[in-house]
Amino acid sequence: MDVHELILRTRSYRRFQQHNRVSLQTLRELVELARIAQSPWNQQALKFILCSDPDVNAEIFAHLQWAARMPEWPGPAEGDRPAAYIVIVADKQLGKLFNYDHPVAGTAILLGATEQGLGGCLIGAFSRKGVSKVLDLSDQYDPLLVVALGEPNETIVLDPVGADGDTAYWNDASGIHHVPKRSLDDLILREI
Repeated sequence: MDVHELILRTRSYRRFQQHNRVSLQTLRELVELARIAQSPWNQQALKFILCSDPDVNAEIFAHLQWAARMPEWPGPAEGDRPAAYIVIVADKQLGKLFNYDHPVAGTAILLGATEQGLGGCLIGAFSRKGVSKVLDLSDQYDPLLVVALGEPNETIVLDPVGADGDTAYWNDASGIHHVPKRSLDDLILREI
């Protein structure tokens, strides 16, 4: 698939076929993409924790916050939860500034997941203390991002932003997830 199609299909999935496991080998392949992606300053100070164990997944899930723009939705129900996680952590002995590396790594992982028929969601809203405890992380490591992964169990459609300019995403009565996107002309400030 070309890059346009790959990006178009890479959405923030929040419902998965939880019982369809994702192998540790698949997770390793996704981290390989993050490893070879660009790294600002090339400090390469990220580490990755791969988890496909259902019991540990349940513990991680308890510390995540889902869909901030849909506060009435508590997150995916049992059966629709992620089948795997990749937790991206900063190794404070290898680097000092962690503003950019983890979103680049997370995006590489999501693009690779899409190519393999999986879906995912980058989750930055989580209890760092809780996830650190679940994963028994020392103070050397700071969790930055949780990547939820699995086979998608929802349909996501892109809609044009309406006249009111509202970009809030929402689920319709059929459970289809709608994501408003601004038009290209609305985004281009100037052409010189």
